[in-house]
Amino acid sequence: MRWEGRRESQNVEDRRSMSTGGKVLAGGSLLGVVILVVVNLLFGNGDPVNIQLPQPAQQQSSRPLSASEQAADDQRASFVKVVLADTEDVWSKLFAKSGQRYPAPTLVLFRDRVQSACGNASAASGPFYCPADQKLYIDLSFYEELQTRFKAPGEFSMAYVVAHEVGHHIQQLMGTSEKVQRLRGRVSETEYNKYSVRMELQADFYAGVWANHAQQITTADGKSIIEADDINAALTAANAIGDDRLQRESQGYVVPESFTHGTSAQRMYWFRKGFVTGDLSQGDTFNATTLE
Repeated sequence: MRWEGRRESQNVEDRRSMSTGGKVLAGGSLLGVVILVVVNLLFGNGDPVNIQLPQPAQQQSSRPLSASEQAADDQRASFVKVVLADTEDVWSKLFAKSGQRYPAPTLVLFRDRVQSACGNASAASGPFYCPADQKLYIDLSFYEELQTRFKAPGEFSMAYVVAHEVGHHIQQLMGTSEKVQRLRGRVSETEYNKYSVRMELQADFYAGVWANHAQQITTADGKSIIEADDINAALTAANAIGDDRLQRESQGYVVPESFTHGTSAQRMYWFRKGFVTGDLSQGDTFNATTLE
């Protein structure tokens, strides 16, 4: 993705120096923590207050970043700010077509832990969107997690993450989030999980729609910001975080009834559909007869 030197969004709260610190599960496996919460929150319409994180026996303060680590973290911050600016440009134009103004969300950058209107969350929870304050929350260490642990290299894999969370913001603006939330407690957990899957897949679709229209954004020399391998990077990321793949890697088998985000195939399908069509009317995952 061609992003360097381009406009960065101003709708950002940088709390990296304000985070309370502390590692979740001191001395334990980070992968174990990630897998425990990833099904409920990773790339989700997050509600950290409902996530029961393992509590450490004793909080440990994170060590300060070295100069080189801080520089890398700052570069990642600049990247996600540019991506957020691109989502603002695309969604502002799409909303304007129907005579509406697009109220952009705020991106909160944090390190280790963060307080949101949806409750407390840790970096292990992964990126999330809180509908209560209409903010996206990202610990930039997840950028590295995508490349190393989830084997999803490429800058655009992180752009997909940001675009997916913005997709949840679109759902909030359209009233979709509220409709789904009202079902909580009124239907069985298994049934609610099915709605959650369709919610997540629609956010993947919206991320694809954004990527489609982002192709029209150009650099100073007239080149599209989207490069040849970018969409493959996004599809690799979507494949890496499917419920079936995560469950198989963490416990050796899958439980479809517990899926809340969709399979790898479904996530790839809906992102690709959004990218190919660029048409919001094609993203009604709730009434789709098939999800892949």
